[in-house]
Amino acid sequence: MKLTIKVWRQKSATDKGGFVTYPLDGISKDMSFLEMMDVLNEQLSEKGEDPIHFDHDCREGICGMCSLYINGKPHGPLQTTTCQLHMRSFSDGETITIEPWRAAAFPVVKDLVVDRSAFDRIIQAGGYVSVNTGGVPDANEIPIPKVIADEAFDAATCIGCGACVAACKNASAMLFTSAKVSQLAMLPQGQVERKTRAEKMIAQMDAEGFGACTNTGACSAECPKGISLTNIARMNREYFSAAVSSENV
Repeated sequence: MKLTIKVWRQKSATDKGGFVTYPLDGISKDMSFLEMMDVLNEQLSEKGEDPIHFDHDCREGICGMCSLYINGKPHGPLQTTTCQLHMRSFSDGETITIEPWRAAAFPVVKDLVVDRSAFDRIIQAGGYVSVNTGGVPDANEIPIPKVIADEAFDAATCIGCGACVAACKNASAMLFTSAKVSQLAMLPQGQVERKTRAEKMIAQMDAEGFGACTNTGACSAECPKGISLTNIARMNREYFSAAVSSENV
């Protein structure tokens, strides 16, 4: 495959940045998108040029690091992570435009790398449970209905990639935050902090500069793990329930 790669290059967080175009030849349709980026970087290195910086880790669709905006869509044309996207999804001779996530709460560090530590601070604000750190309890000690367990597990599959933020025209983090609230609120182990969890995490989300929910569903449609919008509704209920009994009211 012959391709034209139009990629965002930015030397630092304070640099203005801009698009740079690179021709690329000899790409196999069976390569993953990140393998294609590796080939491009090898060519740049051989020429003595600075390779393109981008986040990656597991390359198995688990870690959520590969946050690339490809041809106007988070992670590209398929509802999957960038590392699980293959070059057969593109046509020979195509121009591929690659950008970093565009959100004030995700500042660009260099090239395609963005700082997503805002997600970490949201989790730190309330995404934990109080547990006895003694011996490991028996797996069946606390019975949990399968329907509840399945819903909690579905919410827990969120990998924190940020595609929901990138897809939202308001750069909202509601889907991510609600997934973290939901996975704990539904389980017996998460009841201790239930009254304050949603309040603290939403307050931190707002403090980080994420926008409000647009209710368009773009976040869920682009989420590589298919996190449901019902989690946002659940988080809203958790928040208002906590607010009416809050000591700060």
